[in-house]
Amino acid sequence: MNLEPYRAFLLALAEKSGAFIRPWFGRPDLAVETKSDQTPVTVADRGAEELMRRMIHDRFPDHGILGEEYGAENAGAEFTWVLDPVDGTRAFAAGSPLFGTLIALTLRGQPVLGAIHQPVLGQLLVGDGTRTTLNGRPVRVRATARLEDATLLCSDPLTPAKHQNGAAFAALTARVKLVRTWGDCYGYLLLATGGADVMCDPIMNPWDIAALIPVVRGAGGIITDWQGRDPVNAASIVAAGPALHPQVIATLNP
Repeated sequence: MNLEPYRAFLLALAEKSGAFIRPWFGRPDLAVETKSDQTPVTVADRGAEELMRRMIHDRFPDHGILGEEYGAENAGAEFTWVLDPVDGTRAFAAGSPLFGTLIALTLRGQPVLGAIHQPVLGQLLVGDGTRTTLNGRPVRVRATARLEDATLLCSDPLTPAKHQNGAAFAALTARVKLVRTWGDCYGYLLLATGGADVMCDPIMNPWDIAALIPVVRGAGGIITDWQGRDPVNAASIVAAGPALHPQVIATLNP
């Protein structure tokens, strides 16, 4: 099918939401609230999602929407937009650029377009499962073949022990060359553009995952859940280049 009209709209969603988010970045007076699930939220999160929802209602009124801040509507629609307006709210609120906006389009539950937008740095990563571009330039995961040469990223090094096999994750960190917490969606941007080799998140939500699937696959990477299974409807993610991914999964699941 022709995805170009949807791709153009996805770019518009990224542009408009980014313009809303940017003025709130680095503001000392930014209020941070704690939601019932103990995660943070700001006016940037809520306002950007509201803006994107209005745009979707106007352009594609029959499409569904799933967003972190305002939930699902028109469930069961053939097309659904999946939104995380500020992925990495803690980083955003602290004035760190390691955050982004996640936008995905799913067709009958399968992600067909995805974007990671870093509006402060002006980076827009868009993938369709076969090709991924950064600001229009094609990108690929790097061809690292050995874990001992790899850079491993994770959003929080303490969460694998809470949600997966902590000892196995420690074994993985001991094997790789470098471990850094350049996490949340920005870690997947670095993976897809060749800046890192492995990105792991032991616990995730649907709005965290949907955009990552076409982005990572389009850059030539492999993306699964923590056990190596289908990432669609998963609750965790492991993403890496094709040579490394089986080694990572085997180490995480001894």
